Amino acid sequence: MTPSALLDALNFRYATKAFDASKSIPAETWSALLDSLVLAPSSFGLQPWRFLVIEDPAIRTSLREVSWGQGQVTDADKLVVFTTRTDLTPEDTKRWLERVAEVQGQDPADLEGFGKVVDGFANNMTVEQRHAWNIRQTYIALGQFMTSAAVLGVDTCPLEGLDPASYDRILGLEGSGYATCVGCAVGYRSPDDHHAARPKARFPKDDVVRTV
Repeated sequence: MTPSALLDALNFRYATKAFDASKSIPAETWSALLDSLVLAPSSFGLQPWRFLVIEDPAIRTSLREVSWGQGQVTDADKLVVFTTRTDLTPEDTKRWLERVAEVQGQDPADLEGFGKVVDGFANNMTVEQRHAWNIRQTYIALGQFMTSAAVLGVDTCPLEGLDPASYDRILGLEGSGYATCVGCAVGYRSPDDHHAARPKARFPKDDVVRTV
């Protein structure tokens, strides 16, 4: 990809207000976008998240009712709910390091020192602070997902205008160790969405980028 192609994709992206419900994302494209979530970076590599792809129309209708009635929830081809671990425990660390050892062919004993560093970091926070830290990690995944979609010519709209507790209830997350963080509608813009034609308003580069 050339620098100009990247900038074209980023300028193409906007928070889509109206989706064309008749258009579907090709299977190969959607698979790549799901992989972009799997490949998202996180601190220590812990991946304190789970991504729920909501396909059931009835569930999406229920979610729309607790999302300020936003049409994107039901009209976009796909709806992804980003959920976050409500805590960060030694069991989370152990599970991750076992995966690292499996994939990289390492002896789990060689990773014990790193595990102690992670657990020490987590132990310096309260449960509420650990949950908040996990939420920040999840937004990294959201950013990567939306950028990947733009590169592939797919539209997205991040959705914070929702009731997380109601989402948790509808999606059966209560007591699961995961909680709703943010949603993202994914699909193709409607030709009737006049927001698509508006120039992207940003502060000048010199105003937001400083070299020290």
